[in-house]
Amino acid sequence: MNTFSSLGLISPLLQALEALDYTTPTPVQAQAIPVILAGRDLMAAAQTGTGKTAGFALPLLQRLASEGARPASNSARSVVLVPTRELAEQVHKSFTAYGRHLPLRTLAAYGGVSINPQMMALRKGLDILVATPGRLLDLQQKNAVKFDQLQTLVLDEADRMLDLGFSRELNALLALMPARRQTLLFSATFSDAIRALAAAMLNDPLSIDTGPRNTMATGIRQRMFTVDKKRKLELFLHLRKKLDWQQVLVFVKTRNGAEDLVKALLAQGCSADAIHGDKPQPARLRAFERFKAGEAQILVATDVAARGLDVQHLPLVVNFDLPIVAEDYIHRTGRTARAGATGEAVSLVCADEVTQLSAIEALIRMTLPRSEEPGFEASHRVPLTDGQGHVMKKPKKPKKNKLAGASPASRPGRAG
Repeated sequence: MNTFSSLGLISPLLQALEALDYTTPTPVQAQAIPVILAGRDLMAAAQTGTGKTAGFALPLLQRLASEGARPASNSARSVVLVPTRELAEQVHKSFTAYGRHLPLRTLAAYGGVSINPQMMALRKGLDILVATPGRLLDLQQKNAVKFDQLQTLVLDEADRMLDLGFSRELNALLALMPARRQTLLFSATFSDAIRALAAAMLNDPLSIDTGPRNTMATGIRQRMFTVDKKRKLELFLHLRKKLDWQQVLVFVKTRNGAEDLVKALLAQGCSADAIHGDKPQPARLRAFERFKAGEAQILVATDVAARGLDVQHLPLVVNFDLPIVAEDYIHRTGRTARAGATGEAVSLVCADEVTQLSAIEALIRMTLPRSEEPGFEASHRVPLTDGQGHVMKKPKKPKKNKLAGASPASRPGRAG
């Protein structure tokens, strides 16, 4: 059986892992850590919740510590690019936790907050800079960060970065970075576009894939309730009380939808908060910390937070609205059943969402079990799907023979 010590990790990292009660490497960690320690480029596909952050953070920390060089002012020895503010904070916290016994300087940089403290931190030089693409470009354009000392570039959730329209920023950043570097691509899923990007960016990479593409994490019980669109809110509030939902992460389509749901929950005396793109970053972080601490029972989020939210032992994810992009269903539901635990994913589905539903079922290769809550039966029925991306058409009713059904007096050709 693999252990972290058998992977060649140094004592300060092993001490930190022991304190965190990390005992056995996950498959992606066991495969990635030796490759990264050897200095190779790597393309790794791993489901969310499989420990891929530690898969690149641990060997990166070890390499930086063992080389001993100090970063020059306004320089970063390693850059980790992530798609969202929440993921930047999460990855940065992981580096801090794993590297607690190492004399390395780290920083998370992202938009939505003042750039000045980030520029001040960079003056001392950094070993590890975790950043969103847009903010990193802003820092570079202000001469706050240089890439002369860059040794390793990590793209985490690279597919999500392309989904969010960061391809222009990525190309601009790559043009500024030294060609001689180690490059690592980590992602829960890899689209054809990402594989093409990897082919252009990586130098003779090793490729690892710890699970089938676009598959659900094991341990998630999935089900859906069909309901009319106008009664979704009423059904959600009913199910919360009936099923005694205690800690729930809810995904909605719009910022207004998030705020409306929170208002309805607060009116019922339920502690709830929302995170979405209109909220300042400090407010988003406070809402997430309140949810993790159990001060808020329900956190309502748009897809800006679908990746980067890490809550240990989260029992339930609810899709109040189905995502537009089928892959986001995997990332949403992957917030539960992390690291081998079990969890539940519930979707509230109306007839308007059947196209998204069929795409999701084709992606995860299963038909979601349907339920109807008594008293909430849909007037607009959700059409059946075949689990392969197709909506099943209702069988046509046989046409009546008008002549056969008419009375003798009404048949043409007869006198009245």
